[in-house]
Amino acid sequence: MKGPANTANAATKEATHLNGNAPKATEPEVAAPVPEPAPEPAPEASAKKKMKRSTRRALTMIVIIAVLAALGGGGAYYMYSRNFVSTDNAQVDGDKVDINAPATGTLVDWQGTQGNSVTTDQVIGRVAVGSSNGAQMTIKSPGNGTIAVNDAVEGQWVTAGTELATAYDFNKIYVTARVDETDIGGVHLGAPVDISVDAYSGTPITGVVTDIQGAAANEFSLFPESNSTGNFQKVTQVIGVRVSFTNTGGVPLVPGMNVTVHIHKQ
Repeated sequence: MKGPANTANAATKEATHLNGNAPKATEPEVAAPVPEPAPEPAPEASAKKKMKRSTRRALTMIVIIAVLAALGGGGAYYMYSRNFVSTDNAQVDGDKVDINAPATGTLVDWQGTQGNSVTTDQVIGRVAVGSSNGAQMTIKSPGNGTIAVNDAVEGQWVTAGTELATAYDFNKIYVTARVDETDIGGVHLGAPVDISVDAYSGTPITGVVTDIQGAAANEFSLFPESNSTGNFQKVTQVIGVRVSFTNTGGVPLVPGMNVTVHIHKQ
């Protein structure tokens, strides 16, 4: 019988016979590393991402709605404005009653207090010419009205022609509107007018066109503009339009108040 030692010797001899070298020991195979599963996102981070997406959608919708509203408002304004000739270059006005000094001298017996009513040829004062015992010239109102401006005081020295007071007939006040010459073609006599008074915003006041001046307002100036330098620059002129009140809305209107008018086109 062969023992274990004999068996080992035989195996060694066989390996040497095959390769002339001792056989190499076989290295054990190393298993490929298994990738670890990615960690799931925390619920809080996922909720924040969803919130950000919803916020972006909401902001986008807000922007879209704002743009549509702006377009709609612009279209509505265009449709509205195409039916009107509008200007804010307008004031409450009236026919002035100028009360002037008839002569040079000292003002006496002056009754031109603001708010006083006067009638045509009513005596409201005198001018003492020369000494106190000299001749006196009466001051008469040239028309009916209520004194709105008082520029004189008792005992004042005045010269002939000095404006002492200004009165208006508040039953005959109107609006003077200055319309650009490029828009005057849309204004016609008898056209209804919507009036907004700055002092009474929101109060509906109406009127009607009763007069259109036949020339630009500049032509009625005491010193009309002229150009003699040759450097001409074209400037849009304005045409005066008178608007009589048809409804004052129950508010007290006085000359000089600023208004905006919307004249209906026909």
